[in-house]
Amino acid sequence: MMKNSSKVVILGSIFLLVFCSGIFVSAFEIFPYSLIKQAYIENQKALSEIEIYEEDINSLIQISSIDSKTKTKNDLMNFIWKQETVPQNESIKLEKNIVSTQYSDLDNLDSIDKLTIEMEYEINSIAYFFKPSSSNNKLIIYHQGHKGDFIEGKQTIAYFLEKNYSVVAFSMPLLGMNSQPVVDISQFGKIKIQSHNQLELLESETFTPIKFFVEPIILTINYLEKNYDFDSYHMIGISGGGWTTTLVAAIDDRITQSFSVAGSYPMFLRSDTKNFGDYEQHHLELYKIANYLDLYVMASVGDDRKFIQIFNLHDPCCFDGNAFEEYEDNIVATVENFDNGSFKIYLDDTHKDHKISDYALEIINNELLD
Repeated sequence: MMKNSSKVVILGSIFLLVFCSGIFVSAFEIFPYSLIKQAYIENQKALSEIEIYEEDINSLIQISSIDSKTKTKNDLMNFIWKQETVPQNESIKLEKNIVSTQYSDLDNLDSIDKLTIEMEYEINSIAYFFKPSSSNNKLIIYHQGHKGDFIEGKQTIAYFLEKNYSVVAFSMPLLGMNSQPVVDISQFGKIKIQSHNQLELLESETFTPIKFFVEPIILTINYLEKNYDFDSYHMIGISGGGWTTTLVAAIDDRITQSFSVAGSYPMFLRSDTKNFGDYEQHHLELYKIANYLDLYVMASVGDDRKFIQIFNLHDPCCFDGNAFEEYEDNIVATVENFDNGSFKIYLDDTHKDHKISDYALEIINNELLD
């Protein structure tokens, strides 16, 4: 009996010692903390690896000079707006100094203007223009993804307001406060347009719904240029908003620095259906003009321009893991062949969500200050 009791005491003591040692190693990050953490990260990477079949990535990149960038940009604008320039008007319905209890607690907030952009088929885009009490005269465009209203990005909006940036926040078409109109479609009848995949029903030889995703940002910049004197424009987007950021920055050089968080992979990395995305992410005609690799280069190149991708290692939604390493060096090398521009990718391993984390915000802020 005594022998059994002694064994229990010894085993209990060993367990307690191991448990306390684990807590001590974790709390103070002493040996072998770094080895354990690295092993965990490598294991998670292995779990999220996707099958890759493309071997010649450079052959997919069409943008190799300013001339090829200019031509491709013109082709994109001609596809989206049927003209080789971005829209020049600033036709926006403006409501100044609105009251919103959702944002009344933001630090350094002077006022909010509500901007409404009306487009075809009664589809609109409602944005909030957050003006800081103390301003650095720089503007951040924040774009929410498929999760819904840009209230989901309140942390990001607050973060940059506190750093004296003006912020304009957008939701994707049909989401948040944006309209979901009933449209009478020839041969199909009246349909309430509620999802991005339904937008394909509006596609024709003379019209593409892709404009619903980019035109609100372009027109808002037009309005701001006419009525304010900002030193620079930057753009940040999460998920579908990261996709929007990529496309808009590729088209409009007025956006100096752009940051896409969990926004997109090139098509050859989308064998996993969770990464395939909605209608806009795999629009065949659009990506025949400029594939994702081309868009990354176009968003990166130009005076004082940079394009940053941030991926969440443990993202439960999409674009998790480290598959971006397949194309990262190719884009960096391509951008370096131009006189100006920068492309970088960061991997965020600080959480297990589909979001812009505190760590990502620090990355973005440091890049903006660099």
